[in-house]
Amino acid sequence: AVFPAMKGVLLCVLLALCALASAKKDCEVCISVLNKIQELAGKDVENTEVVEAKLMQFCKTARGKDHRFCWYIGALPSSATYILKEVSGPLSRHLPVEIACQRIKKKDAQICDLEYTNMDSDEGEGVESVEKPISLKGLDLDKEKVKSLKRILQTKFNDPCKGCVEKADFIKRIKELGKDEL
Repeated sequence: AVFPAMKGVLLCVLLALCALASAKKDCEVCISVLNKIQELAGKDVENTEVVEAKLMQFCKTARGKDHRFCWYIGALPSSATYILKEVSGPLSRHLPVEIACQRIKKKDAQICDLEYTNMDSDEGEGVESVEKPISLKGLDLDKEKVKSLKRILQTKFNDPCKGCVEKADFIKRIKELGKDEL
């Protein structure tokens, strides 16, 4: 029999592990992007203008969820909001990116809702996360939805397949572009 006090300690440890695991997934994209920005800024991370410039530079080529994150914080010309100061400030003060993301989350909760996934929809914009590569090997294209086929074309081949209308057109184009991998 386990002592009653040990049960309480064991329960606390288990809850702490669960909280840590969920926190790791929380703000996944934010943490990833801010780590990349810190690397890009290097020694100049203490200068907020440099951090903002590196963030803007990164966001010009960002894709998928990173692009969506850039849009949320105002680092893109089409962004509706502008909270770059709230991003660059904590980084310039050497605040851990996890804490910086939690502070940014207070400004815009959607930022921490972003997660990297293989076949995740990005509200139908055809933009996909490039973080986790898609493998065509063993993938039955006939069983995939058109939305997934569009994402594969956009992500893997950077091809919007403008002339594609039906599912067969998308499958044909994927087979043309990915003939080495299939």
